[in-house]
Amino acid sequence: MYPMFPYLNVSLNGKPNERIFAKKLMIDQTVFYAVIIALLFAGFTAYLIFLQKKAAPTKMGASSESTLQLQLQAYERLTLLVERIALPNLIQRVYQPGLTAVEWQLLLTKTLREEFEYNITQQVYVSPDAWKAVKNLKEKNLLIINQAATTLSSESSGMDLNKKILAFLAEDSAGKLHDTVSEILSYEAKQLL
Repeated sequence: MYPMFPYLNVSLNGKPNERIFAKKLMIDQTVFYAVIIALLFAGFTAYLIFLQKKAAPTKMGASSESTLQLQLQAYERLTLLVERIALPNLIQRVYQPGLTAVEWQLLLTKTLREEFEYNITQQVYVSPDAWKAVKNLKEKNLLIINQAATTLSSESSGMDLNKKILAFLAEDSAGKLHDTVSEILSYEAKQLL
């Protein structure tokens, strides 16, 4: 045989060449060990991926738990907002004796808008219906304040405006709108639990 084909394991004299055989055996062992190492590495990688996927629902559970907490806090804050902007409560909380009806109207509308704007980010965590109910309450209260103020003369006092607003709330079903909105928020918060 020709020496250019050493893999035939035969020397020029026709006898098996031990040196070539030993080299081939060493190469076969090296390939074998490389395959074993590659399989171990692939198995270890697969095991790590398995552990990571197994742990992923736990992370998602923790994330949804924190989201739930944020949602509940948002409903709580909006319930507090509804109570704060309910006209009887708003009047009682910010009343300043000696104001004219126009000054009192401006103070009430300014306070109501500030309360609402302070809590505007809560809409991210509540349902669109709940947010719409809170927004409608704010708009309805502004409308009541402004309509009551337009019925008074320019010399009227803030107390006159208070009486007009409270009389309107007593006569109209819109006076109980804050109770309805509070019930909506409470119901939706309970649905999260």
